[in-house]
Amino acid sequence: MKAIIQQDTDNPSSLELTEVDTPTIKKGEVLIEVKAAGVNRADLLQAKGHYPPPEGASEVIGLEISGVIADAGDSDFEQGQEVAALLAGGGYAEYVAVPKGQVMRLPEGFSFEHAAAVVEVACTVWSNLVMEAGLKEGQTILIHGGGGGIGTFAIQVAKALGAKVAVTAGSKQKLDRCRELGADILINYKEQDFAEELKNQCDVILDIIGAKYLKQNLKALAKDGHLVTIGLQGGTKEDLNLGIVLAKRLTLQGTTLRSRGTQAKAEIVAATVDNIWPMLEDGRVKHSLHATFPLAQAADAHETLESGEVTGTLVLTV
Repeated sequence: MKAIIQQDTDNPSSLELTEVDTPTIKKGEVLIEVKAAGVNRADLLQAKGHYPPPEGASEVIGLEISGVIADAGDSDFEQGQEVAALLAGGGYAEYVAVPKGQVMRLPEGFSFEHAAAVVEVACTVWSNLVMEAGLKEGQTILIHGGGGGIGTFAIQVAKALGAKVAVTAGSKQKLDRCRELGADILINYKEQDFAEELKNQCDVILDIIGAKYLKQNLKALAKDGHLVTIGLQGGTKEDLNLGIVLAKRLTLQGTTLRSRGTQAKAEIVAATVDNIWPMLEDGRVKHSLHATFPLAQAADAHETLESGEVTGTLVLTV
């Protein structure tokens, strides 16, 4: 088969379509003929050498795909069935082997391209907002990076759950987009201190920044608040005042989806299909596909995502 292989580990742009062996499925796996693969910031990090795949996973970049079952193995899927899948790696290719618990039906009415664009973000948002932080109706959530792919999706899911949503973003354009999606409180982090604006108000914070925002996040959290850190764009180290954590009974949690075990991923996939797919199908949650690229142009897709001008998701078509 053909797959995107990074030719030079020191050059993130050296992504070329190359002949490689087609994966052989193991017990509990299915083989999917890939039709579309989502492009994520995690892919950019892997190309730069900062986010290696878990042990045993494919070295090929790509964390979400859609396609058709080429070999159903010992699963209940059928050959030719249209599916999407959450991966630990291997998506930028013509075929990929996937644990059967990470394979899901397409949302009703979704094309391969739109399905491939939504798997990773949907699983990330549902697992962190609900399965980890327990967000529920009437609570207040702060979403950092509200204008990004995870942020725009999380706003809509939180609103669908009946939560009050605050966001941070760095431009009027991004904040306007957050407002359109239902955000209630809009904070330009370049002009406002979100910790002062939201002092002691947030039941949940979804954080992609990390160390840079730690002190402010603790200030913004309400009693029994839950901070979920899923990114480290603002660094990894900062002093932590445990007195605040104890006084407010706070929960501080860091999570990554990729490194979870197959059973945990299967539970997340099942919960996402049960809860997010109906939101997508009835229009409560919408996901924007910014652009598609042929698989051979993966480097161009990465460059586009790196530009910061993307307002939805990028997808490679196979």
